[in-house]
Amino acid sequence: MRFVACAACLGVLALAATAAGAARFTLTTPAFAQGAPIPVRFTCDGANVSPALRWTAPPAGTQSLAILMDDPDAPSGTFTHWLGWDIPAKQRAFRIGQHAPVEGTNDAGSVGYIGPCPPSGRHRYIFKLYALRAPLGVASGATRAEFLAALKGKSRGLARILGTYER
Repeated sequence: MRFVACAACLGVLALAATAAGAARFTLTTPAFAQGAPIPVRFTCDGANVSPALRWTAPPAGTQSLAILMDDPDAPSGTFTHWLGWDIPAKQRAFRIGQHAPVEGTNDAGSVGYIGPCPPSGRHRYIFKLYALRAPLGVASGATRAEFLAALKGKSRGLARILGTYER
């Protein structure tokens, strides 16, 4: 009977240790809740600036971070709104309108952030923050294809937040 009780205790302790040691890499924003509408300020109908973002510590061994924001509901296929990289691994936030150290070309043809601007209907916008084992190694102005090719084999973790916008 004692052995069963001790085995149960060890199981509970193992679960607690696993939960404590497995901190999640998460991305949040004070601008909107997960799955909620993105305020007009951060869209083409407003100031067209990126929202403030906050994230937890990335996985151990992360050397840098990279960000991708896209709209998978665009009529012509996924539309890239923002590509950024060379974000220091120790950094934990972006202010409203803050640029990444290096940015790529969005699908509107400009470098940097372009806010939600759907032609009609409700669209989803996904911000993805990648924890990287090495710097991305691509030049400013890189395309989504170049960004994704450079990501291969470098990702240690991914944090995401989804917002919506409707016109």
